[in-house]
Amino acid sequence: MAKPGPISAKPLSVLLSDVFSDAYAKQGFAARELVTRWAAIAGAEIAAHSEPLKMQWPRPVEGQPQEPATLVLRVEGPMALEIQHSSDVILQRVNRFFGWSAVGRLALRQAPLSRRERPPPRRAPDPKSVAKVAETLSAVEDEDLRAALARLGASIKRN
Repeated sequence: MAKPGPISAKPLSVLLSDVFSDAYAKQGFAARELVTRWAAIAGAEIAAHSEPLKMQWPRPVEGQPQEPATLVLRVEGPMALEIQHSSDVILQRVNRFFGWSAVGRLALRQAPLSRRERPPPRRAPDPKSVAKVAETLSAVEDEDLRAALARLGASIKRN
């Protein structure tokens, strides 16, 4: 009986790469990095209130150089004016990301953002409960390990 060959598992991102590439291409994005790395490109403050929807490329005119695209951003209502005032900065950052003047103007669409809100970060456990749990860990000799276990125990008891 022959041995089976080695199993080579591929990351899910490799398997789904073509699926996502097609979806982004339909929205005018040559690469998905503009969407996935929006916070790094536009900055945390701008990215917190906006997201790229699509890029609209003008029809090429034969014999003329390609015109830059229009980047359509979905923006939360109250921040639209602020982002409109920051449009020059956003255009510079996006074009720096692409390495050429790919985007010539921004178009804003006021709508709620599609991404889900991140849960708020958990607060640290109460120091009194940490001290109470630490008293029961006298068998642990390492101070750092004892402190970490005490914080873990207090967090578990809190929940």
